[in-house]
Amino acid sequence: MTSREVTGFLPLGLSRPARSGFLNSLSDWSWRLAFGAIGWPWLLASLSGGRKADKRALLDELGLPHDALPHLGSWKADVGFLRHIVREIARIRPAHVVELGAGASSLIAARALQLHGGGRLISFDQHDGFVDATRAWLADHQLSVDIRHAPLVPGNGAWPGSWYALDDLPAHIDMLIIDGPPWSVHPMVRGHAERLFGRLSPGAVVLLDDAARPGERLVARRWRQRWPHIDFRLARDGTKGTLVGRPRDTRVPIANDNENGRGRRHLARAAGLAALIATGWIARGELGEFPQAAQAGTFLSEAAQSRRTALLRQSMSSQLESVTFNRPEIEKATGIVLPALPRAWRIIDVQLFPSADGPAVAMALETDRHERLTLFADRAETPAGARPLLARQARDVIAYWEDGEMAYALTGQAEPRRILQLAGAIAPGG
Repeated sequence: MTSREVTGFLPLGLSRPARSGFLNSLSDWSWRLAFGAIGWPWLLASLSGGRKADKRALLDELGLPHDALPHLGSWKADVGFLRHIVREIARIRPAHVVELGAGASSLIAARALQLHGGGRLISFDQHDGFVDATRAWLADHQLSVDIRHAPLVPGNGAWPGSWYALDDLPAHIDMLIIDGPPWSVHPMVRGHAERLFGRLSPGAVVLLDDAARPGERLVARRWRQRWPHIDFRLARDGTKGTLVGRPRDTRVPIANDNENGRGRRHLARAAGLAALIATGWIARGELGEFPQAAQAGTFLSEAAQSRRTALLRQSMSSQLESVTFNRPEIEKATGIVLPALPRAWRIIDVQLFPSADGPAVAMALETDRHERLTLFADRAETPAGARPLLARQARDVIAYWEDGEMAYALTGQAEPRRILQLAGAIAPGG
């Protein structure tokens, strides 16, 4: 939901949805207060909305005037998310696009569709006056979009908060854009969008805005569990992050979570993970300590296993080590992007390593102080960002971080402070 006018920090006021009781209302408010305390760093980082030069470049690409887009940032879509929309429309040429939360994304999507195949865009927003204003705004640019008022109504119990009253949806959706409702309804309210996943066509794409926020990370984690045939990856190329989902096949979700009891159990586990994320943010001190969260478990286990495998290879004279390191060849063959290493470090071995997300790369290294380390690189999502966090696996200390779509883990048996210092020589936020 994005106005073309200058707007405040918070989203437009919400109409009062029907409540299922005082306890639900109290629970929603508790989540909002907790998210406000946890999520302010992400909200603060999103204020810019992206560089003005990037916004001008995007408008030039679409043949739109430089004053076509509103002032981005805050609760409005940023340039990174809008560029994802354009890129995916140009790639898949969708016939049916459904958008939740109208505004700047409607303008960009409509123009991209006009340039790439002429598909149909259906956009929903909870504010009837805003729907009329956005429809007129797009008409000023000769763009016709099916924008509908969809008031917020009580959810079905699988997810908290209220949800759009959607009607007359296409049987097959080629692109699903999720930019609403705002977090002030509930930090995890956008989880309701999974109701439309059963309509996704083969080759479809799902784009979730604000995906770096704690609430949306919890949503993504549960979506991965319930929809294992959809590959969800977090892209960090904007100010707020975009979750990109691509179906692999047409299997049904792993479980039907419409039962209120089961939904509450899922939300209880999600609340626990929210506490971990909150604790982790507050505890990011000099050492970058972080309680190991669930979504990092597989990645960290594979990183530790790659180290044990490397040590085993080094102990066997019959197993030849490969010290040849060709970064462009590895990236071309596997899609794994490896970071630059300090010149004083020595490469002992480089091997492909099977992981849950496909081939990963494991490198055995030796520092200028003769410390033996293993660098593990894979496409994965963890609680980390550009600044390394710490975890333990048995006697190993692991510093792990993310850069773009890549996740990295540096593993060794030195003191945590030393491992973090070594990781800082590689990580962009070190």
